[in-house]
Formats: sequence, structure tokens, C-alpha cells
Amino acid sequence: SAKDLRVDAEAAVEVADDGGVSRVGAALELVDVARPPNDFETIVAENIWHRAVAFGPLSIERIAGEIHAQVVVNGDVRDAARARVDFQATVRIAGRLLEAVGERLQSGDVIIAGSILHVPVAPGDDVVVDLGELGRVDARVR
Repeated sequence: SAKDLRVDAEAAVEVADDGGVSRVGAALELVDVARPPNDFETIVAENIWHRAVAFGPLSIERIAGEIHAQVVVNGDVRDAARARVDFQATVRIAGRLLEAVGERLQSGDVIIAGSILHVPVAPGDDVVVDLGELGRVDARVR
């Protein structure tokens, strides 16, 4: 059961046929930070913190730039920030990490590109991640 929930505002990046960036949009990741990790390898291998992810529409072709992120919980803005992004670098890094373990990215794969905002939430909360021109995604925490 969840003990210490957070919502991460993230960008979602779709991999193109040529291994670059096809489309981008908003993503919302639900994480539980209460479980104590033993070490980095265990965190990754057992996906300790991840609980769920939701994606908004992927529609904008964009490689890099600044985005404005906002997390709204139950109608109140809980946090906002600007972040510089390089989606091509995100795809390259994810590809290298997967290659190191004998896997690879494929066209159509969608990557969540790292937390821009990290906001406490609780079961029953209605959450919106708004990334401006990149779109938005909403979910109810259960």
C-alpha cells in the first residue's frame, strides 16, 4: 500500500523511426517515496518508487527548449517551474542505458523524461500536470 505519494510532472518523448524524437507531450508519474532503497541497482531493477504513469496527447515535434510546468491538486496550484529540456539527449541517454543491458529503443516507444516538479499527493486527489504548449494530463489518485 502507498505510504508517501508524490506526483512528478514530466515530459513524455516518443521515439521516431530514425531513433530521434517523433512527438512530445505531458506525463504524470505517481511515485511512493516511503520505501527505503538499498542501493541504486535495486531501485532500478525492482522499480521501487514507481506506482503509475499517465500520458496526455503526444503531438508536438520539438527537440529542445524551455517549458513551463505546473502541478494543480484539487484546483490549487501546488508548484510551478521552468525547465530547459533536450529531448534528443533524453532519447540518446535512454538508448545507451538500454544497450548496456542488452535492450534497445524502438520506434513508438515513449520515454518519461525525468521529474520537473515533485509534489505530495494523497488518495482521492485530482491532479493536473500542465506543461503549457506541450499539453496537459490529469488523473485522480487512488
